[in-house]
Amino acid sequence: QWRIVESGGGLAQPGGSLRLSCAVSGRPLDRFAVAWFRQVPGKQREGVSYINKDGSDTRYRDAVKGRFTISRDNEKNTVYLQMDSLMTLDTATYFCAVAPLSLYVRTWFDGNQYDNWGRGTQVTVSS
Repeated sequence: QWRIVESGGGLAQPGGSLRLSCAVSGRPLDRFAVAWFRQVPGKQREGVSYINKDGSDTRYRDAVKGRFTISRDNEKNTVYLQMDSLMTLDTATYFCAVAPLSLYVRTWFDGNQYDNWGRGTQVTVSS
């Protein structure tokens, strides 16, 4: 049974930074890829970033490339999302999801492939 807890959200000004954490317990995380998603009320959930089990493969949606960095510490069973140069359009609830071993990586951004989710952390970017 996975327990997935996101933290690090909050209020930031445009151009500012936040670092999200995704702490996972229940099973060793080092066999599993992890992805971050975000959702705004009334809009579809969208994949933000993906990292494979050892961190050698990372992927980003175009809107965050060059601004966000995903990383992981398998000893701590934690995945991070460093968000720099934040924009108002980054305002959303951010969710962490552990990927199934059967994940089709080319469509990592399809949230329907994931069964294990955290409850999310709110990120608000506003001046």
